[in-house]
Amino acid sequence: MKQTLQIRLGQSLTMTPQLQQAIRLLQLSTLDLREEIQQALDSNPMLEAAEEGASDDGETAGAEEAGFEPAAPVTAAAPATEAEEAHDSTLDLRDAVAGLDMAASDDLPVDSVWEDVYDSAVVPSGQGAETEGGEFEFQTGGVETLREHLLWQMSLTPFSERDQAIAVALIDAVNDRGYLAVPLEEIREGLDAELGDVELDEVEAVLRQVQNFDPVGVAARDLRECMLIQLQHLDGDIPLLGKARELVAEHLDLLANREYAQLARRLKCTQQELQQTVALVQSLNPRPGNLITDRKVEYIIPDVIVTREKNSWKVELNPEAMPRVRINASYASLVKRADNSSDNTYMRNQLQEARWFVKSLQSRNETLLKVASCIVERQRGFLEHGEEAMKALVLHDIAEAVEMHESTISRVTTQKYMYTPRGIFELKYFFSSHVSTAGGGECSATAIRALIKKLVAAEDGGKPLSDSKIAQLLKQQGINVARRTIAKYREALAIPSSSERKRLI
Repeated sequence: MKQTLQIRLGQSLTMTPQLQQAIRLLQLSTLDLREEIQQALDSNPMLEAAEEGASDDGETAGAEEAGFEPAAPVTAAAPATEAEEAHDSTLDLRDAVAGLDMAASDDLPVDSVWEDVYDSAVVPSGQGAETEGGEFEFQTGGVETLREHLLWQMSLTPFSERDQAIAVALIDAVNDRGYLAVPLEEIREGLDAELGDVELDEVEAVLRQVQNFDPVGVAARDLRECMLIQLQHLDGDIPLLGKARELVAEHLDLLANREYAQLARRLKCTQQELQQTVALVQSLNPRPGNLITDRKVEYIIPDVIVTREKNSWKVELNPEAMPRVRINASYASLVKRADNSSDNTYMRNQLQEARWFVKSLQSRNETLLKVASCIVERQRGFLEHGEEAMKALVLHDIAEAVEMHESTISRVTTQKYMYTPRGIFELKYFFSSHVSTAGGGECSATAIRALIKKLVAAEDGGKPLSDSKIAQLLKQQGINVARRTIAKYREALAIPSSSERKRLI
């Protein structure tokens, strides 16, 4: 095979580092973006956090002194296709190499304060101890696990060393729901190597003491024992407490199957007494371990705020969601023209990187605002009337309206949240598939789920609506939905089946 050299001309799409950075920033959540901005501030001396009310005159002067012309602001419009988006962005980035945009848009007054970057502990009243130097010791409240909570109570219980070792083994076998996940025989066998010959009666005796710990019902071996423990801790003067204990101890399976007539005969009580007894049992906690959780509460910071002004809806970015960054004018003025020294080259490169970072942030904000405004315009019925007025919407609809690619819309709406008078929702929430109506229109899946929830809430507890009946009721409203679809939506809403929803009333 003969080797030859050939020259070919062709066009190809290249993802520049600047374009890759813009795409990566676009899909970051608010918390991830804050971390990214802080890393950029720490690594690039040309960037600084802009204070509220700071003027950009010093930045522009520093840029002109360094030999850079300020670049024009980035428009919010984007190409219709991904190829055109990448091509136009590449040309835009090349054209802006000779310029320097010194700050983000003034329309987005976002500040970065110390608390946004470093978590400070809040000292409750009486919890701060003043040291000898006049300063306060700040103590952060840690999250206590169920195991730590039980071990703390064990330390306050007068156990012998042998019983304490058994109690630790039992506590280690308690799962997150508060149940004993390991059989007592296996726990006893595991203690033999440490304590010698351990009798099963010893383990059961310590278990009964652990079961008296908080939360009530912890360390139970099954649901029946968990409920019996909780009933034992109730006041003996509560009416029908004895019937409730009998129901849990002997007839819990009948209660699970909703066989109320047979339950009334077994307990020898009237329907009214049975209703009060069942209500007492249902007031118990089947998962006591959930009262002591080790999960930290995560707060959602909305990226977009939607408010109503007269007959229109106003969409704006949350000014507290993201810190505002700008170019440091003092460092920018140190860049000298026609100087090829290593220090000046480094500073010039850092200046260009800072300019692209600020430009990418501005482009992200404008794209987010544009997409959110289009979503609010399409889902105005939801904002005014609720979930039942939600329209069917897909990514392609918004992509056509804002002249962007669907992949860009997907990045913008992922992990971005909108604050509305009806609550905080992820932007993805406003997108849903559609079902054809009898009149030739469309109804969104979100609206159908809302209608199902409304029908179930208004049903007769003694004769709950079946999936087929719900499908018939929706058909009367012009919405043709199959029974299987109703079952799928009902399960997504965590609504039990009709047999499980049956009540005594």
